[in-house]
Amino acid sequence: MSDSTFPPGLYIVATPIGNLSDLSPRASDVLKNADRILAEDKRVTAKLLRHIGADTPMTAYHDHSDGTLRERVLADLGDKRIALVSDAGTPLISDPGYKLVRAARAAGLAVHTVPGPSAAIAALTLAGLPTDRFLFVGFLPAKAKARAEVIAEIAPIRASLILYESGPRLGASLAALAEGIGERDAAVVREISKLHEETVTGSLLQLAERYAETGPKGEIVIVVGPPAAPSEATEDDLDAAIDEALTRLSPSRAAAEVAERLGIKKKRAYARALERSGH
Repeated sequence: MSDSTFPPGLYIVATPIGNLSDLSPRASDVLKNADRILAEDKRVTAKLLRHIGADTPMTAYHDHSDGTLRERVLADLGDKRIALVSDAGTPLISDPGYKLVRAARAAGLAVHTVPGPSAAIAALTLAGLPTDRFLFVGFLPAKAKARAEVIAEIAPIRASLILYESGPRLGASLAALAEGIGERDAAVVREISKLHEETVTGSLLQLAERYAETGPKGEIVIVVGPPAAPSEATEDDLDAAIDEALTRLSPSRAAAEVAERLGIKKKRAYARALERSGH
């Protein structure tokens, strides 16, 4: 690669989540020609480097890396080409690295992305669930109380949910999701792009029962469909909500509150508020 196509800076390089052939030609070139690679686990990245015939020097960079290492990296970025990789997939997605990117940008240093595989997006394409809006949740907390609090927070969001999970915790997480957000369609996707890739679909309760005893091996993504659309508010529903809101608010503010709560047009709610308030 020439200096014009590979100038100094930080390169965020996506690596395969399974099949090593998924590494893009550009990503391979960057990893071969970088001055240094920042790797989440050098042992994992070494296998990839052997696959492409590269011997680029590596430095471990992970959640426990301190600010001193980050400052050394920043000092090198002005005239060196440094690649950042995670164990698999796109760096910074449920992986360390965003503080380095933020610091590099604040220092006016170049930051480039070399896009490629992401387990979250790959699982979403396999799940057969709505893809127009989705929320990446990452890993749920291990402790039951904290996990329930997070689930309660995401339950009303009108989007598909994408979560990462490990085999031993899969059954408990699915059961907690079923209890916290109800009977939604879901999928458990594992070993993406590997020999034993598997996508199992069903309701959250069905999946929780399937994996209650033993979780499968491999990297796992849970995809949960969005909540069902609310039923159309009746005139009686609207009148009751408007009457209650008018005891506290002006007609315009009451209409805005009720329209949002019932999922109806504000114009309809406002006309009803004026009528019920005698205006």
